[in-house]
Amino acid sequence: MEKRKPIITRILENDKGGKIVLSVLFIIVLYVCLANLFIPQESAFYISTYTVTLLGKYLAFALLALALDLVWGYLGILSLGHGAFFSLGAYCMGMYLMRQIGDRGVYGNAELPDFMVFMNIKELPWFWYGFDSFFITAFLIALVPALLAFVFGYLAFRSRVTGVYLSIITQALTYALMLAFFRNDMGFGGNNGLTDFKDILGFNLQSDTTRVSLLMISFFALFMGYLALFMGYLICKFIINSKLGRVCIAIRDAESRVRFIGYKVEQYKLFIFIVSAILAGIAGALYVPQVGIINPGVFSPLFSIELVIWVAIGGRGTLYGAIIGTSALPEVWLYALGGLFVVSTLYLPKGVVGIVTKITTLRNQNKTQKAANVTA
Repeated sequence: MEKRKPIITRILENDKGGKIVLSVLFIIVLYVCLANLFIPQESAFYISTYTVTLLGKYLAFALLALALDLVWGYLGILSLGHGAFFSLGAYCMGMYLMRQIGDRGVYGNAELPDFMVFMNIKELPWFWYGFDSFFITAFLIALVPALLAFVFGYLAFRSRVTGVYLSIITQALTYALMLAFFRNDMGFGGNNGLTDFKDILGFNLQSDTTRVSLLMISFFALFMGYLALFMGYLICKFIINSKLGRVCIAIRDAESRVRFIGYKVEQYKLFIFIVSAILAGIAGALYVPQVGIINPGVFSPLFSIELVIWVAIGGRGTLYGAIIGTSALPEVWLYALGGLFVVSTLYLPKGVVGIVTKITTLRNQNKTQKAANVTA
């Protein structure tokens, strides 16, 4: 009897690009962690704590880009509001970290965060209950974005809203949430957001070793999110070579025809949309401990649009292209972002990964042609 291959091997078996990207990321993360902890600061090979934090932020953004590529690259749903799911997961983690402060805050109130004491809030709002437990928080990090995705997706897909109209509605969703979270009476810290975190699971967030641990957690969450697209990437890889995959790709290319054949398009879309929202929420939760603050600015539609550009430039419909696109553009290149997005849309529909694929294909064709000429 033939021995079955490990699940990771089976998932990445025909995904050369994914294996290369994940391997490079693993090497980078491992070196950064070891260089920060064990190499003296005077050495040229020392990696600063700032770099550790920066890489942790990148890994969180990469997981978020994967979530968007799942719905955009494989279902054709261009969401301009994925920043909302990211922010909800981030706020869930921020609320947990605020509850861990206890009486070490400025006002010394063990029950209420400092901003609530400052705004004269007498008792903890009901939606803050449960965030003193990490396990309940971890559950809510997935549940809250999933619920929003379910309600929004059910109404939108059931109404058959597609194309640019759906994109505009998703953008309006994240903008509405941004305005709501800016309100001081919402109980989320208003425009200042949540900050001044002390520790996580009993470990000091200001410690270099804790930040390195968070970096490793971020990487493995990205790795598991990349593999376990059994709710994400894994499903996409399985989808491509299955009946389910042919249906999803058909929905992307010709939705009306798929509906005419008899498939319930809305259910396919809703399932993938919810999975994508959960991944985005996890990315947000990993982001907060790295930066030490979360405020309503993350809900900004501009952030969601930048996310779309990362995926477009890296190469949508490839997953690992989204990871590459996340690292390609520093935040200061705001003017270049628009131009690159236009160029990618018009001339590079498959992004950077598409260029590499085309070059490889042409090279293989040339080799085949030369071999045929020699044989003749």
